[in-house]
Amino acid sequence: MKKILLLGGSTQQIPAIEYANKQGYYTVLCDYLADNPGQDYAKKFYCISTTDKDAILEVAKNEKVDGVVAYASDPATPTAAYVAEKLGLPTNPYKSVEILAFKDKFREFLRENNFNCPKAKGFSSLESAKEEINQFTFPVMVKPIDSSGSKGVSKVEKVEDFEEAYKIALDNSRGKNIIVEEFIEQDHEYMVGGDCFVLNGEVVYWGFLNCHRDPKVNALVPVGKSYPLLISEDRVKQVKREIQRVVNLLHIEFGGFNVEAMIDSKERVFLIEMGPRNGGNMIPDFLKMIHGVDLIGATVEATIGNENFQLKQKSKSGFYVTHNLHTDKDGLFQTVKYKNGIEDKILKEVIYKKKGDSVQYFDGANKAIGIVFFKFDTQEEQMNFTKDPENWVEVIIKQVI
Repeated sequence: MKKILLLGGSTQQIPAIEYANKQGYYTVLCDYLADNPGQDYAKKFYCISTTDKDAILEVAKNEKVDGVVAYASDPATPTAAYVAEKLGLPTNPYKSVEILAFKDKFREFLRENNFNCPKAKGFSSLESAKEEINQFTFPVMVKPIDSSGSKGVSKVEKVEDFEEAYKIALDNSRGKNIIVEEFIEQDHEYMVGGDCFVLNGEVVYWGFLNCHRDPKVNALVPVGKSYPLLISEDRVKQVKREIQRVVNLLHIEFGGFNVEAMIDSKERVFLIEMGPRNGGNMIPDFLKMIHGVDLIGATVEATIGNENFQLKQKSKSGFYVTHNLHTDKDGLFQTVKYKNGIEDKILKEVIYKKKGDSVQYFDGANKAIGIVFFKFDTQEEQMNFTKDPENWVEVIIKQVI
């Protein structure tokens, strides 16, 4: 029986555990939270942080695992590569995974290899950042180098607001390091995002989606995805070419990658992120609805060296949307109210919270209350929803005085 070590047991990571169980694999889970929901699905659980590389390595050695999976988890991806490399298990190079997992390393890699890249620099102290901030052209983006889901990210319009943004980023950085980047002005409405999958050094599946934000709550945090993609085929080819070039240069062999890219008015492609893991917010589930591909299964199988899986896409008709349920205030979750007949368009609803659970203002993807998947018959219906989702979906919150 194959034994698989899975790093992370959040609600969004349970599908990977479930897949491995269904295949008859023995599942070992590590998570730093003692009350993580994934432990109820795994065969064995260790309460260990997935960023503690040496502790995870000891678990992997003792359990004699055949593969290590960091499904939909940025912090765990370097650990998975480190452990697998030490044990001679299937993996991408640890150094390459680190480059993709840390924003400062990724920007340096892009710059050194002549990719389009905004002026950017990492800082470990506020004093040094303040000394150099006037060398940047505003607006700038201030980010933790090691967070995901836009946690701790700010757009800063003027130098007077920089210090506060720095502190917000620092609070959300595990390693207490931040990066400052000059802002890129894209000339298309939605950022290009989604997942791709690499096998034998080639991208064999492209799952591009439109990335949506909610400027009425937080313009920087992803609030959902939609399909079909709303950029030209020529631009899609440009994005594909740049991603494949990253794969080649970093000697990536296999796995799911979560990507974000944008194109400016000069037709320059900027790779914003290329996370070495499957996307969060149930992107693989969404792409399976659209294309019929099983990225979850492919991820698990590839980590044990099994390449007997199919990723041939069979696009289905229709116009698809995911919407991350969220709120603009703190309080206690009550219910989700669907309006104007939108219930008929729901494919799947996943609610993370129970009535009475505490919820917070949506300043990061980790503050999502749930995800709803929709399918529309026409693009007009789809656009009507994505332009004003609050007309169709209302999250009811009880504020605590």
